[in-house]
Amino acid sequence: MTDTPETPTDMIRFGWEEWVSLPDLGLPALRAKVDTGARTSALHAFDIETFGSASAPKVRFTVHPVPGREDLVIPCSARIVDRRQVTSSNGESEMRYVIASTLRVGDESWRIELTLTDRSSMASRMLLGREALKDHITIVATDRFQQPKMSYDVYTTARVRSAAPNRALRVAVLSREDNYSTRRLVEEGEKRGHTVEVIDTTRCYMAINAMAPEVHYDGKRLPRYDAVIPRIGASITSYGTAVIRQFETIGTFCLNGSDGIAASRDKLYAHQLMARHKIGMPNTAFAASPKDTQSLMRLVGTAPLIVKLLESTQGKGVVLAETEKAAESVIDAFRGLKANFLVQDFVKEAAGEDIRCLVVGGKVVASMKRTGAEGDFRSNLHRGGQASVVRITKEERDTALRAARSFRLNLAGVDLLRSETGPKVLEVNSSPGLEGIETATRKNVAEKVYDHIEAKVRPAPVRRRIEPED
Repeated sequence: MTDTPETPTDMIRFGWEEWVSLPDLGLPALRAKVDTGARTSALHAFDIETFGSASAPKVRFTVHPVPGREDLVIPCSARIVDRRQVTSSNGESEMRYVIASTLRVGDESWRIELTLTDRSSMASRMLLGREALKDHITIVATDRFQQPKMSYDVYTTARVRSAAPNRALRVAVLSREDNYSTRRLVEEGEKRGHTVEVIDTTRCYMAINAMAPEVHYDGKRLPRYDAVIPRIGASITSYGTAVIRQFETIGTFCLNGSDGIAASRDKLYAHQLMARHKIGMPNTAFAASPKDTQSLMRLVGTAPLIVKLLESTQGKGVVLAETEKAAESVIDAFRGLKANFLVQDFVKEAAGEDIRCLVVGGKVVASMKRTGAEGDFRSNLHRGGQASVVRITKEERDTALRAARSFRLNLAGVDLLRSETGPKVLEVNSSPGLEGIETATRKNVAEKVYDHIEAKVRPAPVRRRIEPED
C-alpha cells in the first residue's frame, strides 16, 4: 500500500497512558493519562500559593510525582499565564492557575499549558488534554506506552537534584532591623529573580500541633517559603530560635538552624563545644563561687586577663584587666551584679587585631582584618575599629571551617586571633554583618549566600522501593 498525505509516516503514536517529563519543573519522569475528551492538561499539585509582583505573578507548588510516595516532594515554581474555570469529568468546576512548561516525550519536546489541581485521588499525576497534543500525534486508545518507557528510579538518584531547574524562590529574612545586611539580602535575592520578604521575628506566632504546625504573622498564616534566612538579634535569641524551630518543623530550609544559633549565643556552651572539637581558643575558665577567684585566674594564666560577660555582644561587657589586682576587682564587681562571666587569657601578640572569616556553605568566602580604635584592645567595627582585606593561612582557613562546622552553621562569622601557637577562635557569630566585610573585601557575600540556598533547596533523592511490575 502506498502512503498518502492523509496517512503520513511521521505520525507519533500515543497510547492512553505515556511516560513524559516536565524539565522546566524538575520532573524527569511522570505517567500521564492521555484524554482527548479533556481540552486542558492538568498536573497534580498541592500547597499552591501565589507570590511575586502583580505585574509578574508566580505560583509556588509542590508535587508528589510518584503515586504512593508521599515522602517524595518536588517543589516547583512558575509564572502564572492565566487563571481558568475548569470543569472536571465528574461535573465539578474550580478556578485553577495555568502555567506553561516544556513537555518532553521520547526525543520530542514542545510547550504546553497546564492547570494545577489536586489529583492525589487519581491513578495518574498528570492528564494530557487535546490542546497539548500536536497535529502529528495519533492516539491508540486500546494500548499504552507507545513511546519510550521511563522509570521512577530517577527520583532515587542524584539526578533528581541536577535535573531541577534554577527556579524563582520565595525567601523570608527574619529581621527586625532595616540595616545594610537585610537590604543586601533582599536586593541580591530580587536581582536573581526571587521574591524576598522581611519578617519581624517578634511579630511571628505559632500554631503548635501534630497535624498542621504553622507560623502566623499579623493575623494570617505565613506562606510556604523555600528558605528562611535568620537575622536573630541577641536580645531575642530564645524567641527567635523558637520561631526557627517552627519553620524547621514545617520542613522549610533554614540557612542557620535553631540549635546552631542557640549554641553560638551561649558563650559558655560555645567554648565547651569548641573544646570538644579540639578547636584552638584562648585559655578560658568559668566558676560560680567567689571562693574560686584565685583558682580561676590561675587556670587561665597570668595578667593581663580578659573578663567577659556571657551576655556580651559587639565588644560590650568585655574588660581587659591589666593586673591581677584589677582582674580580682572586675570579677568581684561582676559577681556583685550576679552576672555570669568567663575569664580568658589575653593574647598579647594579637596587638588589638583579629580576623573575621565569613563562612558560607562550608567555604571561607571572604576574610578581613579588624584593628581596634586607638587605645582599645577590642577590634569591633561597631566600636570604631577599622577593617582591611587580609590573606589568611591554610591553618586559619581550616580552623574557621571547623568552627562553623562544629556549630552546624551554613553562614558564620568566625573571629580569630593570630597567636604564637596558631589561630585562636574568639567567637562564632551566627548572624554576621555583611557591610564591613563586603566593603573591605569588595566581594559580593550576599551572592554566595544565595548560591548556597539555591543548591540546598533542590529536591533530595528518596530511598528506592521495589515497585510492582505493570
